[in-house]
Amino acid sequence: QVRLVESGGGSVQPGGSLRLSCVVSGRIPDIAYMAWYRQRPGKERELVADKTSGGNTFYDDSVKDRFTISNDNAKATVYLQMNNLKPEDTAVYYCHVRPSDARYYYWGQGTQVTVSS
Repeated sequence: QVRLVESGGGSVQPGGSLRLSCVVSGRIPDIAYMAWYRQRPGKERELVADKTSGGNTFYDDSVKDRFTISNDNAKATVYLQMNNLKPEDTAVYYCHVRPSDARYYYWGQGTQVTVSS
């Protein structure tokens, strides 16, 4: 069984920073694709940033130049560094990973990020 545990969410003032972590455990042979999604109040879940094992990254325009996705293979952890946070970044953030076998994919339970003065 594969498990994703997110942490690092919380409340922060506009302009602040947070770093989300997602620890992947269990029987997953590799991580070929990793991503962070978010679901803002009253909205559908949306892709924020992703990264392939080859190093290619994608960022939604709304977070470009403020958020950075990274990973540490030795720790089986995916990160999302979030800088210059804005109230519109308030959402539940979800970690998502896929192994090379595209039949499988996994989600974390979500972590709340609230940006408010």
